[in-house]
Amino acid sequence: MTVDWTAFTPYSALLGGALIGLAAALLALLNGRIAGIAGIVGGALLPKRGELGWRLAFVAGLLLAPGAWLLVAGLPEIQIDASLPMLVVAGLIVGISTRYGAGCTSGHGVCGIARLSPRSLVATAAFMSTGFITVFVVRHLFGG
Repeated sequence: MTVDWTAFTPYSALLGGALIGLAAALLALLNGRIAGIAGIVGGALLPKRGELGWRLAFVAGLLLAPGAWLLVAGLPEIQIDASLPMLVVAGLIVGISTRYGAGCTSGHGVCGIARLSPRSLVATAAFMSTGFITVFVVRHLFGG
């Protein structure tokens, strides 16, 4: 494995991570909610009274962020090396796993670990190790 040093962007990655952390902290402090995307979107589909506005605002921020970034810099080239059926299967696996794991990577990995939640620590270890194993199998055993 080699590192493409021309594409190595630690400062933008650091800024992005800080912004994600800030958004999660502000949502928890100001609204008492966890910034788990699956829970936010799921709650917007069947909202309780007074819950729809902040959920839609959060999702709108996620969708509008690339446009805001375009005001500062160009978007990177997007290259997807998987077929559409593979992406659909992967999406279904992620969706089912999110339900079984009682949360998504943002809820467990960002917010849960910050709160030192044992359930989130286990969930994050599980999805990270599953990702590592999957990449190893696909790249080295299947030659993809």
